[in-house]
Amino acid sequence: MVRGHGRHYLVQTDDGQRLQCVPRGKKSDCVVGDRVRWLPTSPGEGVIEGLEPRRNLLYRQDEWRSKSFAANVDQLLVLVAVEPVFSESLLSRALLAAAEAGIETRIALNKTDLPGVAAARERLAPYTTMGVQVMELALKADAAVSLGTLAPWLAGKTTLVLGPSGTGKSTLTNLLVPDAQAQVGEISVALNSGRHTTTHTQWYSLTAGPIGSGAWMDSPGFQTFGIQHIEPMRLASLMLDFAEPATRCRFANCTHRQEPSCAVRAAVEGGQIAASRYRIYLELFDELSRPPIY
Repeated sequence: MVRGHGRHYLVQTDDGQRLQCVPRGKKSDCVVGDRVRWLPTSPGEGVIEGLEPRRNLLYRQDEWRSKSFAANVDQLLVLVAVEPVFSESLLSRALLAAAEAGIETRIALNKTDLPGVAAARERLAPYTTMGVQVMELALKADAAVSLGTLAPWLAGKTTLVLGPSGTGKSTLTNLLVPDAQAQVGEISVALNSGRHTTTHTQWYSLTAGPIGSGAWMDSPGFQTFGIQHIEPMRLASLMLDFAEPATRCRFANCTHRQEPSCAVRAAVEGGQIAASRYRIYLELFDELSRPPIY
């Protein structure tokens, strides 16, 4: 599935044809990236009969709730920039959501031609240390070199990109998908959803762009991943820098907050885990421990 708006979905067939579909019944759990079973109803239109099994599912978070938004993702690219200063909380949530879903993640630091690059690299150092690969880009200053950095990783994979406003996500999407804006307009007309579709996830094929294979999923309408489905006691095992020390704590059910002989807190005190990462862990643990809001 390429795009959805309300109960209307745009489905792309294996031979590249697109048709507008609606689900059978009143309720639909379809998200972009789903493979669906459908039947034609008229030229260019069809009905969704059901979903194929998903390999994974990701959630978005707003002020009130989590909602699924993308499925069958091979890898996640978190795009941050030298300016504006990126949020480590957003970055940590993205890494957690991807780890829980078994999705490989890389970070791309854009605007490395700007003077503040040293400070940005320093903020990303804990993530590099824990094993997350960080790629450096300058999409406007040197697009060719930046695409050359990304191309081997993107080829043949379905990549979801996350990045707050101002990081260069639209610039990157337009470089990878030369007709991206035209596709958005065509889909808006097809789904009768107008400008509001800019808040929805969209799937693009990369076969017609500089990469030559794979798919690109862009979701500009939210700022953070939903992680409410993760149990607070699982947090440490999903955080790369916490996972190994957590196995050495005295108590198997250690929360890493006040228990004696906690190897995680010892790693923080010894500098093996960054203090900023520990603060984020405490914030997330408290958030996930609160009763859900209905």
